[in-house]
Amino acid sequence: MIWIVLLMAQAAVPSQTDRGQAIFMDAEKGCVSCHMVKGKGTAVGPDVTGIGRLAPAAIAMGVRSTATQYVQNVKLKSGESFPAMPGKKDEKGLPLYDLSKMPPELHVVQQSDIASMTGNDKWKHPPATGKLTDQEIADVIAYIRYAATGTKKAVTADEVK
Repeated sequence: MIWIVLLMAQAAVPSQTDRGQAIFMDAEKGCVSCHMVKGKGTAVGPDVTGIGRLAPAAIAMGVRSTATQYVQNVKLKSGESFPAMPGKKDEKGLPLYDLSKMPPELHVVQQSDIASMTGNDKWKHPPATGKLTDQEIADVIAYIRYAATGTKKAVTADEVK
């Protein structure tokens, strides 16, 4: 009888991958506003499914990364300016994801409406601004690894420091 109670209690506690998925999918605090995993999310930034086979420390480095090589400072001729992740130009124009908004806001502009577009060294990857604890980062990494491999394996906060 006691084992039934223990199993029920264990089932009531969310697993690390469940916690990680909840954080990843959270529109304000999570990753889904910019990233995809297994086809779910937004393709502003890279699809993170591919990094799921890396060691937790390597994934944590990417989470905390402030690399801005793809982010551009965009100034429109209208006077509006914002940090943007450019997409692939098509017949409708150039898609620019405004990273000052959360979730990033899509602007499709014509090249002739852009006054300037230069590299950005001020924009920071949101997790790098300290919004997530080490344990929350470990939970997100456990979820990414599970989504990529199908295997649930615990990730400790010490592995991501």
